[in-house]
Amino acid sequence: MQKIALFKESRTGETRVALTPDAVKSLVSDGWNVVVQRGAGQRAHFTDEAYTAVGATIEDSPSGEFNLRVNPPTLEEVGRLPEGSMHLSFLSPLLAQEIVKALNARHITILSFDLVPRISRAQYMDALSSQATVSGYRAALAGANYFDRFYPLLTTAAGTIRPAKVLVMGVGVAGLQAIATSKRLGAKVRAYDVRSAAKEEAESAGAVFVKLGVTADAAGGYARELTPEETAAQQAALLSEVANADVVITTAAVPGRKSPTLMTTAMVEAMGEGSLVIDMAADGGGNCELTKVGEVVEHNGVRVVGMANPPSEMGASASFMFANNVLKLLGLFGSKGELNPDWNDEVVIGVTVARDGAVNHAPTAEALGLTHVAITPEIKENA
Repeated sequence: MQKIALFKESRTGETRVALTPDAVKSLVSDGWNVVVQRGAGQRAHFTDEAYTAVGATIEDSPSGEFNLRVNPPTLEEVGRLPEGSMHLSFLSPLLAQEIVKALNARHITILSFDLVPRISRAQYMDALSSQATVSGYRAALAGANYFDRFYPLLTTAAGTIRPAKVLVMGVGVAGLQAIATSKRLGAKVRAYDVRSAAKEEAESAGAVFVKLGVTADAAGGYARELTPEETAAQQAALLSEVANADVVITTAAVPGRKSPTLMTTAMVEAMGEGSLVIDMAADGGGNCELTKVGEVVEHNGVRVVGMANPPSEMGASASFMFANNVLKLLGLFGSKGELNPDWNDEVVIGVTVARDGAVNHAPTAEALGLTHVAITPEIKENA
C-alpha cells in the first residue's frame, strides 16, 4: 500500500485543497494510504476530523510516493519531498522554472495539470476547465458587485432602469460561464473571441457575438498568438465595443504563459464614467494594460479590477471539482494502492514534465536549456 500525501497550500489567500474528504474516501477504498497535512482543508471548510473519519491519517509533515497539492511547492517544500516520488499540481512549468529544476534534481516525476491534453477522453480530468468555470462565475459576480447600478431591466413606479451592457472578451470555459451568469443576472451580454468556433458557443450561452474580422484559430481548441498587425487591427475594432459597454469582463488566459493584452489604456479612457473592467486574467499579467493583480485601479472614472486567484473565492466548490479531476487523472497512474503509470497513454505522457532526471516537456526543456527527452510509447505487437 503506497502513500498519497495531501498538502496544505502555502500560497497567500489560497482556500482550495486538492482532495476533499469524499475523494479521500474513494482513494482509501481503492487501497491507498492517504496522509493529510494538518489543517489542509480548513480554509475550504473540511476539518481534519472529516478526513480521519474516511480513513486518512493527519500529520504535520506528510510525505508519500505521490505528493499532491493545488499550487506549486516552494523551493523549501521541494526539499522535503522524497527523492524519486511523484508530484502533481498546477505547476505551469514555464512560469516555475526554478521549482522544476529543484524537483528534477531530486529525480521526482513532475506532473502538471495545465498540460492535460485537450482531447475528449481527458475532459473529466481537465482541472483547467473546472477551475475556469469557477473563475468565470466569480468574474460575473464581481462585475455585478462593483457596478453601482442594476444589472437587469427594472420597471418601477420611480421609472424604468435599463439593463447593464456587459462585454465578455474571451469565450473559453471561463468566458462562457461569465456570459451565462451575467445573462442570468439580467444584463445584455455581448462577447468577442478570436476563435471562429466561439460564435456558436457564445450565442448558446446567451450572448450576441461580436465579429471584428480578426481570427486566430489553433490546434486543441486554443487561439494562436496574434501578430503585431493583427493585434493592432483587433484593438482598433474593439474600441467602439468597449466604449459602449458598462462592464467589460476579460477572460483570455494562456496556460503557462503571460496573458495577452486585449485592452489598452486608450480603450479604458473611451469608456463612460462609472464603467468597470473585470480582469479575470490578472494572475497571468492581465488582459488590460492598467491591471494590477489583487487591486482596483481607477483611471478617468473607470475602475479596473484585477482578480487574484478567482477560484480561491469559492474554496469548497472549487476543491470539489479539482478533487474529482485528481481522481480521474490518478487512475491513469495507478490503482489498488499501487503506482503503475501507463507510459503508453497519451494523457500520462502529456502531463509529464520530467521523470528520472530528464525533462520530457519540450517547451520546458528549451526554456531550461536542457536536452528534451521525449517519452516514446512502446509498440505492442498483437498476439
